[in-house]
Amino acid sequence: MNTSRRKAIKNMSKGFAALSLMGMGASTISCGGSAAKETAKKAVEEIVKKAPFFKISLAQWSLHRSFFGPSREGGYEGFFKALMTDSDSILQGDLNVMDFPKIAKQQFGIDAIEFVNTFYFSKAKKMDVWKDMKDRCDSEGVKPLLIMCDALGDLGDLDATKRQKAIENHYPWVDVAKFLGCHSIRVNAAGKGTAEEVKAAAIEGLGGLTEYGKANNINIIVENHGSHSSNGAWLASVMKGVNSPFCGTLPDFGNFCIKRDAADYTKCLEDYDRYEGTKELMPFAKGVSGKTHEFDADGNEVHTDYRKILQIVKDSGYTGYIDIEYEGEQLSEVEGIIATKKLLERVGAELA
Repeated sequence: MNTSRRKAIKNMSKGFAALSLMGMGASTISCGGSAAKETAKKAVEEIVKKAPFFKISLAQWSLHRSFFGPSREGGYEGFFKALMTDSDSILQGDLNVMDFPKIAKQQFGIDAIEFVNTFYFSKAKKMDVWKDMKDRCDSEGVKPLLIMCDALGDLGDLDATKRQKAIENHYPWVDVAKFLGCHSIRVNAAGKGTAEEVKAAAIEGLGGLTEYGKANNINIIVENHGSHSSNGAWLASVMKGVNSPFCGTLPDFGNFCIKRDAADYTKCLEDYDRYEGTKELMPFAKGVSGKTHEFDADGNEVHTDYRKILQIVKDSGYTGYIDIEYEGEQLSEVEGIIATKKLLERVGAELA
């Protein structure tokens, strides 16, 4: 049975179950003539169309302030040094990173999650930690999808020795992803040099890591995450260069800034068109990041037209998970996650 047929049957089942709750059983429909059948048909259509064409997951970064607490307030340099020397010291927030599955399910009603390695930076090889995490996920009925990996070296480093070291630094996280039952780790195609230089290096670096991922049935997926990688055409060309079904993309709706102000990192000096970039990256997508920052009074994201960008996602044929990755300042993290979930559900249903 093909996927579209299974989905149709599943949706019909939901519809008829709902009709039963409305008091419209099969006998009512069969005995009521064409008018009753037409009413029932419209009721089913109304119910079915409310399901988004994708599933929703929660990115752990949405709660980074609650996990890190004041440790990030001293600036990136101090934070990065602490990450490298005493990573547990940066977990100064009110929430415990081990409770992430419980938080996702019990507080937000989300049953799929995406981890971030910096919350567990020194624990990649401590399998007792991951056994505990797997038990927590299983207990809550939460599915681990991927691990977002940062601060492990540049896979597009022009220095071959440094690039190889970066590849090997990712290996333990591939192992953790496999143990947890994830489908991917998310990495960065970063490097310093011209676009063509970094492209060639990134193809080499990603290709090497992808071989390890393939051997463990784990995808290596790349987010548009600044500099050259935020150029959709550039990253798409890197994917074509690697040319492996185990190497893909994680299009992020809000990460298309190519160049930032060195004096004020929050200020973007050069933006890539987010809609064009998403369209270029979706053919390789094995995940999608629903980034949000600000909302208007109607619950729409201020910087991204979600109807337009989700239409691009749908047109690509993608029906997997879209994560909630709230990164704004105006709302609390909890409020931002809820607002993003409502936005995804509303627009996803409109486009279903």
